Amino acid sequence: MKNITLSVLVMMAIGNISYAGGDIAPVVEPEVTVPAINESVSESGFYVGLGVSAVSTRESGLDFFSEKEGQDRTGDITLLAGYDFNQYIAVEGRYMVSVAEEDILERSSWGIYVKPQYPIYEDIKVYALLGYGGFDADGIDGSTVNVDETSFQWGIGASYEVMDNISIFVDYLNIANDVETTTFITSPSDVDSDAITVGMTYKF
Repeated sequence: MKNITLSVLVMMAIGNISYAGGDIAPVVEPEVTVPAINESVSESGFYVGLGVSAVSTRESGLDFFSEKEGQDRTGDITLLAGYDFNQYIAVEGRYMVSVAEEDILERSSWGIYVKPQYPIYEDIKVYALLGYGGFDADGIDGSTVNVDETSFQWGIGASYEVMDNISIFVDYLNIANDVETTTFITSPSDVDSDAITVGMTYKF
């Protein structure tokens, strides 16, 4: 009788343990999710631009703002295209052609430049233009001006990003310096030419 009672108690204990065990929630391993790689396409470094330029072509020794005889000014359209390798260095090409002549000449010029640049505050950066280009000037209204020269060119400027991919800029460019000419205005002379340009660029 004692054996039967003991057996019943053991079976009841086992049953209670099994029942209690059924209430224990299984341990669920946390699901590890691997975040998807963001395949966003980075912004291209290519950009194009358009500007208007005030250009001075003059006898060497006169300055950009001189009103003396021996200087002629033109209004030019400037087309440019470039590529930013990073925020500190770019290459840029420019073509300038006169659309408004003052007195005696019409002109055009081109250049290819290395463009060191440095951001100084948020969307503002300063830059330099260092390169090589050509300069051509021909007389109008009976003038015998004739300049056709290639040489080192340099400039400095600043730009401001007004919105995503669009910037405005202003710069100074020395196009030619002490170029020998057989005729300029009334006599042979060395000639300087430089430009102040204001414009806008769009980055792709």
